[in-house]
Amino acid sequence: MEKFPLKGTSNLTISSAATNHPLSADHTSYQSVGSKTGKGSPASIGSERITTSLTTAPGVPVYEADEDGMIDITPGNGGLTNPNYPYSYAANGGRQDGVGAPSGSGGGPTAAAAAGASASAGNGGDGGGGISSPTHTRFGRDFHHSDHEGISFAGMTDTSDDIPGIGQYDDFHTIDWQRDIARDRMRHRYIVKRRQDSFWDLLKGAHDAWSGWVCVLLVGLFTGCVAGVIDIGASWMTDLKFGICPQAFWLNREQCCWSSNETSFDSGNCSQWYAWSEIFTSSREGFGAYVISYFFYIMWAMLFALLAASLVRMFAPYACGSGIPEIKTILSGFIIRSYLGKWTLIIKSVGIMLSVSAGLSLGKEGPMVHIASCIGNILSYLFPKYGRNEAKKREILSAAAAAGVSVAFGAPIGGVLFSLEEVSYYFPLKTLWRSFFCALIAAFILRSINPFGNEHSVLFYVEYNKPWIFFELVPFIGLGIIGGFIATFFIKANLWWCRFRKYSKLGQYPVTEVLIVTFITAVIAYPNPYTRMNTSELIYLLFSQCGISNQDPLCDYNRNFTDVNSAIEIAAAGPGVHKAVWLLILALAMKLVMTIFTFGMKVPCGLFIPSLALGAITGRVVGIGMEQLAYNYPKIWIFSGECSTGDDCITPGLYAMVGAAAVLGGVTRMTVSLVVIMFELTGGVRYIVPLMAAAMASKWVGDALGRQGIYDAHIALNGYPFLDSKDEFQHTTLAADVMQPKRNETLAVITQDSMTVDDIETLLKETEHNGYPVVVSKENQYLVGFVLRRDLNLALANARRIIDGITGQSLVIFTSAQPVQNLGPSPLKLKKILDMAPITVTDQTPMETVVDMFRKLGLRQTLVTHNGRLLGVITKKDVLRHVKQMDNEDPNTVLFN
Repeated sequence: MEKFPLKGTSNLTISSAATNHPLSADHTSYQSVGSKTGKGSPASIGSERITTSLTTAPGVPVYEADEDGMIDITPGNGGLTNPNYPYSYAANGGRQDGVGAPSGSGGGPTAAAAAGASASAGNGGDGGGGISSPTHTRFGRDFHHSDHEGISFAGMTDTSDDIPGIGQYDDFHTIDWQRDIARDRMRHRYIVKRRQDSFWDLLKGAHDAWSGWVCVLLVGLFTGCVAGVIDIGASWMTDLKFGICPQAFWLNREQCCWSSNETSFDSGNCSQWYAWSEIFTSSREGFGAYVISYFFYIMWAMLFALLAASLVRMFAPYACGSGIPEIKTILSGFIIRSYLGKWTLIIKSVGIMLSVSAGLSLGKEGPMVHIASCIGNILSYLFPKYGRNEAKKREILSAAAAAGVSVAFGAPIGGVLFSLEEVSYYFPLKTLWRSFFCALIAAFILRSINPFGNEHSVLFYVEYNKPWIFFELVPFIGLGIIGGFIATFFIKANLWWCRFRKYSKLGQYPVTEVLIVTFITAVIAYPNPYTRMNTSELIYLLFSQCGISNQDPLCDYNRNFTDVNSAIEIAAAGPGVHKAVWLLILALAMKLVMTIFTFGMKVPCGLFIPSLALGAITGRVVGIGMEQLAYNYPKIWIFSGECSTGDDCITPGLYAMVGAAAVLGGVTRMTVSLVVIMFELTGGVRYIVPLMAAAMASKWVGDALGRQGIYDAHIALNGYPFLDSKDEFQHTTLAADVMQPKRNETLAVITQDSMTVDDIETLLKETEHNGYPVVVSKENQYLVGFVLRRDLNLALANARRIIDGITGQSLVIFTSAQPVQNLGPSPLKLKKILDMAPITVTDQTPMETVVDMFRKLGLRQTLVTHNGRLLGVITKKDVLRHVKQMDNEDPNTVLFN
């Protein structure tokens, strides 16, 4: 860490300001250090004890003694000072940096202390009462009762009140996880310390302790309510394309028919429900009726799509798409302002109802994650602990994402695992419990609303009564492989189309594009009954088992149901099944092509339901094939005698379920959460092994054909600075190869006590860096700390506004030293915005280690040093560009900071 000169040496090597302490010179192993006393260079230090009377040594940069966060080695020798202990105590019992002194002596909450200049007035003495021991923290100072306003770190709790906006971030910037988490720990320690003071402080402490649980409770409540409204609205508007319930227009087809006394009705067409053709021609059959129904289907679809696209364009451009790639990026520590705002929430909620109702090939499940995250973001502002701290806020957003999947599928455990596996970046155990609680509350509220109007809160409840045969694992794995191929084709084609949209004129006409795609979808979809129906209904139909009550052509087997209770016998497929299979294959092709063009349009659109539909169609077709094989050859060994009894031993619906999991797994590259979501979605717990086999096969095929899932691919396409923690960095480069500036170029730095306000403002104008290292002097580039551009701008503007006598010629000082009393304007002290403990690496550090540090510590930048001297800076953007360059991709695709 530090290299102090021993006997016979004369120069002092300082690795950083954080480790640069005036050590007691009476310790035998250290000699008095002599060097030229220049501006900002270490001055000659005599063998007598250093005192805080600083006017005698004008050029001495004296560092605050508490910044290296040493572990407590308080002297226990009856009050005598330990020579190794880096604090000299003033006569009034205060430490040299003022901590622990009586408040009148400059160590308490005075303006000087708050500004970071907290030196005591008295001379150092050996004995002293009231010694307060330092605590080991990253930012040196802990909270003491008397000094909580003197926190000398950028953006720390109480100092941030002095300068408004310190500690916040600009739009499209990366957060500093370490700094935010340290700020929260400091705030927490302060609250705990104050708890004994009064009853009010005790209440504050209790509120702080349970605010996280209250916040996720509220998020769960609101998410459940919003999901219920969306489900009810979407099902009503979807049915509006086909007809209306004249007695109560607000009822959808199913609810309208509940009031009817008829015991059975053909696919929901009871006498209470009027199709549009009936209203205009008073008949349901015939060519004229078909044309009118067709026309109304297209007209309503166009109207809904136009409304959705216009709302998104006018009020909330961020409400388009699925939102999961952006949520993933935001949770990794990136700021996208108003992406999770109230307008986005309202427009996304209304827009998803409209776009699902328009019959487009999209689902509402992905956007539910975005909607829940918006709710989480808005509610976090009710609790300053989360609202003001970006790193803490991400804990609430992780829980909200879990609640989003929970209400989308009725799968609370799947939601928690989805948040853990797919979207979250930082997921401590505490967040796991809170996500679980949030998902539970959201699912409970949705169940209370009961938007599906059935006794199951799951979307596609199935009851298969047959166990699967061991040999069926072969077709299940086969479905996984097919799913992987379909998914890879979809990802590559969709990316090609999105890239084309982005760089061509098409991107300038989003509403027109939505209308054209909707029109084509509606025209192609209506003639085919399987594409005409709502996608969720189609998946439910494909998952379901053929029984007596099932009238669909898919179940047109040559069976005669004589005894209701007997097992369903295996039978030959009738002409209806053959026709249905052809229609399903057409539906598969149409849905695949339309989803490629739909995903990424400027309307809210999810990907879960279309992927499930593609897989379910594939699976059902394979399942019917297997079933017919078993019917025609029941004795062959692969069925191991299970099919020779005449019972139906193969369940095509199970194949549909496995196929759905395979395609969704291939598209999103989920594994664990996918299997859990699938069995929560369908209630088929005994089919976990087939689902696992298909999900793994699909993931392997997908990974072999293309590295990225759809969300990671869209993150890369949009150029978001997302450093994936799942990837490995396998190259042998060093930090010196990546840092900016390159060798022989100059590095923009700020000196600790020799630059004027004008100098710094010129530097800010001429460069665009997000932060600047602070060094001892231009010639002697030993590192003192790091200061953020935003904080500098705010501090300078604030000083000019509030402090008298600050001019362009005022010196800006980042140390706690008292400057020379010259005749010039009064200096500006900005030590409190300086990060005294920036993360540093040496120039020989392997990039593998640096990339790991960025991933695991959530760094924003790291400083590169050589023998303690500053060489350069590596930012997250530099790391991302380097990773892309090493992988032979275009490094300029990383757009943001």
